[in-house]
Amino acid sequence: MKLFRGSFIVTLFALIIAFIYGGWNGLFVTFILAVLEISLSIDNAIVNARILERMSPAWQKMFLTVGILIAVVGMRLIFPLLIVGVSAHIDPISALRLALAKGDPQVMGTYGYILHHAHPQIAAFGGMFLLMLALGFFFNQRAYTWLKLPEKLLQRIGHFPAANAIISLGLLLLVSETLAVESHTILFAGCLGILTFLLVDGFGDMMSHSKAASTTNFIIATGKAGFALFLYLEVIDASFSFDGVIGAFAITSDPIIILLGLGVIGAMFVRSLTLYLVKKGTLNELVYLEHGAHWAILTLAILILASIKWEIGDVITGLIGAVIIGLSFTSSIVYNRRH
Repeated sequence: MKLFRGSFIVTLFALIIAFIYGGWNGLFVTFILAVLEISLSIDNAIVNARILERMSPAWQKMFLTVGILIAVVGMRLIFPLLIVGVSAHIDPISALRLALAKGDPQVMGTYGYILHHAHPQIAAFGGMFLLMLALGFFFNQRAYTWLKLPEKLLQRIGHFPAANAIISLGLLLLVSETLAVESHTILFAGCLGILTFLLVDGFGDMMSHSKAASTTNFIIATGKAGFALFLYLEVIDASFSFDGVIGAFAITSDPIIILLGLGVIGAMFVRSLTLYLVKKGTLNELVYLEHGAHWAILTLAILILASIKWEIGDVITGLIGAVIIGLSFTSSIVYNRRH
């Protein structure tokens, strides 16, 4: 519980601020958004933990301090303002004023309306990034396979050169031509997502080989290698945040409540859960948990891309991900008992 103590304290203060700011309704909506963010981010925490355990204690601390400021202020406050500013061709100050006006997302010209209509481009970028992340995991050879048939098949496909990029680009072409109203916009955003993943992933691999401190069990990334993994984690964090930030406007258009629920409470608990998984070595004990997380990410990526045309509630996304991870957790327990 020590690892979650800070999250509970921050949650208490955030809920008090929400009550002072918005009364009982503000308190309730903040709580709902926090629960939604935590349930949607379990797979995020698992992926974060696997990367974080490769980082030195100094870079782990950097991720859990500076990283959370980026997650809260950058992704939950500045990022939506930038989207609105670019979409409406207004300066950041005007975008902030528009946000504080708490306009109805159904009314043209309001903050929520502009952000909602930018969703297809955001979905294409985030969906393709997460798709590349999930496929990259399954295309590599693993010591364990959870879902034997599909995972063995994906490993065989992964032997083909550039299989990840080829499949992702093929799916992007299909989505842009069949689901998108503005196909060229979706195609551009999706290609940007693929390019971002390739650059960040390649940069991380390059830096990991350039400077690392060896231990008896694995390589601990320090210096430039630690910085590369830090950047990699922040981009992954951002990709997981896209859908939640946009989906929050289906519940409320108040940016302060969204910041408190998604950013302050949600991001804190994701950090605490990530740290718990690293400190307890949970991913090494539960051998299928990481597989379940990446199947959940693959499902999330497909649902995000489908949301370009159809409305898909965050509750559905979170429930499917939780079920997949729950099944992988159960399978891991059964495996450990048998062995």
